[in-house]
Amino acid sequence: MMSYRGALIGCGFFAINQLHAWRDIEGADIVALCDRDPARLALAGDQFGISARYADAEKMLRAEKPDFVDIATTVASHRPLVELAARLRIPVTCQKPFALSMKDARAMVEACQQAGVPLMIHENFRWQSAIQAVKARLDAGAIGKPFWARVSFRSGYDVFSGQPYLAEGRRFIVEDLGIHILDIARFLFGEVTRLSARMMRVNPAIKGEDVATMLLDHSSGVISVVDCSYATRLPVEPFPETLVEIDGDAGTLRLGQGYRLTVNRPGGLEETDLSPPLLHWASRPWHNIQESVLAIQQHWLDCLRSGREPSTSGYDNIGTMALVEAAYASAANGESVDTRTV
Repeated sequence: MMSYRGALIGCGFFAINQLHAWRDIEGADIVALCDRDPARLALAGDQFGISARYADAEKMLRAEKPDFVDIATTVASHRPLVELAARLRIPVTCQKPFALSMKDARAMVEACQQAGVPLMIHENFRWQSAIQAVKARLDAGAIGKPFWARVSFRSGYDVFSGQPYLAEGRRFIVEDLGIHILDIARFLFGEVTRLSARMMRVNPAIKGEDVATMLLDHSSGVISVVDCSYATRLPVEPFPETLVEIDGDAGTLRLGQGYRLTVNRPGGLEETDLSPPLLHWASRPWHNIQESVLAIQQHWLDCLRSGREPSTSGYDNIGTMALVEAAYASAANGESVDTRTV
C-alpha cells in the first residue's frame, strides 16, 4: 500500500488535533511543518517528532514535494495557499471557513479544477459518528419521508479562552460555528433554496453575534430550523454536541443530549447510545470533534487512493458557504434570501 507524504501549514490551536489524527492513520505521514510563529512551530515539531520545519510555505512545498498539503491556517491566508498548491500540482485539504468571500471560494475551486488537483475542505462536523448514524437511519427510511427538522447547537461554553481571536471578529457564530451546523442540515436534508435568519449579540465583551436562528427551505421538501448559541446556560452543558430533531411521515428521530438516539415509529421505539469513542489522544468534551477529525482525514486519504471526489470537496463547500452568506444578508435586511443567487 502506497504511503502518502503530507505537509501541514499552520500549527495553531486546532492543528494539533489534525497532527494527532494523521499520526493514527495508516498510510499517511506528515513529514514537514510550516508556521510563521517559531514557538508554535517548535512546539508542534517537537511534540510529533517532525524535524523538517519552515517559516515559508512555498519553500516547504518546493523542497519537500509532498503528496498532499493540509492547510490549517486562518481564513485570510487560504486563497494564496490553495492557489500555490494548485500551481505546484499538490492535492490540498483546507480548514474552514474556506474563504473570505464566495468570489475567493469559486476562484480556489477553479484553480484546483484547472490544475487537476483534488481539494477537500476540513468540514468535519458531518463526520461525527452520531451524525453519520442519523444520516444512515434517514437513508434507510427509518422514519419515512422527512418533512420537518431542527439542528441545534446551544451552549454557554467559553470558546474564547482557547481561541481569543473569535471575540474580535464582526462575524462570529454563524461564520465560525453555524457553518458546521448549516453543513449538517445540507448533509441530512439536501440543498437549500431559501433561508431566513435572525441574529443577536448577548455577550457585550465580543464584537460579533453569538446567537443565530435560521429557517431553511430544502429542495427535498424539508423545512429545517438551524439554531446556534454561545449564550445559553443549561443545567448540563452540552458542548460540543449537535442535537437533531426530525419528523417524518412514518415516525420521528431525535438525537438528544448525551448522544442518545431515539427513533419512534409504529413498529416500536428504538433507543441507541451513540457516544463517540474516546481516542487515546482525545479529551472530553472535545472527543466527538476529535473523532470527526480522524474520520474526515481518513476519508481524504481514501479519496486520494481511489481518485474519487471527497464528500466535502471545495465545490460542495460552496453550497455551505452560500448559506452562511445568505444568513448574514437576511439578518441585515430582515428578508428571506434565495440561496441560489448568492
